Amino acid sequence: MTRLALASLLRMLATTAFAVALAACMRAPEPALRIGTNVWIGSEPLYLARDLGRLDPAAVQLVEYPSASEVLRAYRNQAIDGMVISLDELFGLAVDGLAPRVVLVVDVSSGADVVVGRRGMTSMRDLKGKSVAVESGALGGFVLSRALALSSMQASDVNVVHLESNEQPSAFEKGRVDAAVTFDPYRTQFLRAGAVTLFDSTRIPGEIVDLVAVRAEVLERQPNAVSSLLNGWFDALDYIEREPADAARRMGVRQQTSGEQFREAQKGLHVPTREENLRMLGGSAPTLAVTGRRLMTLMVDARLLRKGFDIETVLAPAPLVALKR
Repeated sequence: MTRLALASLLRMLATTAFAVALAACMRAPEPALRIGTNVWIGSEPLYLARDLGRLDPAAVQLVEYPSASEVLRAYRNQAIDGMVISLDELFGLAVDGLAPRVVLVVDVSSGADVVVGRRGMTSMRDLKGKSVAVESGALGGFVLSRALALSSMQASDVNVVHLESNEQPSAFEKGRVDAAVTFDPYRTQFLRAGAVTLFDSTRIPGEIVDLVAVRAEVLERQPNAVSSLLNGWFDALDYIEREPADAARRMGVRQQTSGEQFREAQKGLHVPTREENLRMLGGSAPTLAVTGRRLMTLMVDARLLRKGFDIETVLAPAPLVALKR
């Protein structure tokens, strides 16, 4: 090879190397992570993080839907990348091959999920032959199933009326239903309309767990966005601890309640710390896998889930483990 040809080859290689390096530098940034939520007090720390400027809108976008059913539909239709979802709802998505991955435990219900009925009723037994509003395809069906089972009743003992959670209070006030499976802020609306509580989630400790789950491919495609989401969440929890009154006031605005009412409703939830999250999602024996297997058995036996699966396949503790705080 002549010196001229060699020089030409070296220039070509240098140009190619520069082009590759330039392309790497100009690689498109990660798209924003779209997280679906419904109107639920447990999701409010995410909105608090956004309100405080602790959630980068270029990294994470919160998409609010009127009900959990619509969040699930949005995920199935690929309109969102992840969502706040209950563990039982996540099971259905996993069994259908939609690959959700749990990156955060948001809360554990301890009284926040309830069955309410008309004034004068004193127990679930009073619902025999009555109409009960339940959100189709979401957590409500599981809560009703457990409430009936613990009262030695069956699904056939009540008349289920499928209504979205935001439609239920109006249906109750108009006499279309006699009871409902609900949660705040709708629980408060029912109680103001004269309803009484017949069952709450303190009767089923550890069974109702709310999570943030994302699509499996998100973990590889948008790792920085997932980290931003987790950092925003824990920044909000830190603020709640430092400034509880102001945090409750801010979160109550979106729930259309006062700060005091919001703090009262929060008493029905346990919000795990990062350390608790790590124990629930990771390690050699994730505690969420233990409770989840028990819940899965209950759901399969009650025909709320068509089959079981290995719950540890949907747990994704790595982003939480890698989080620098």
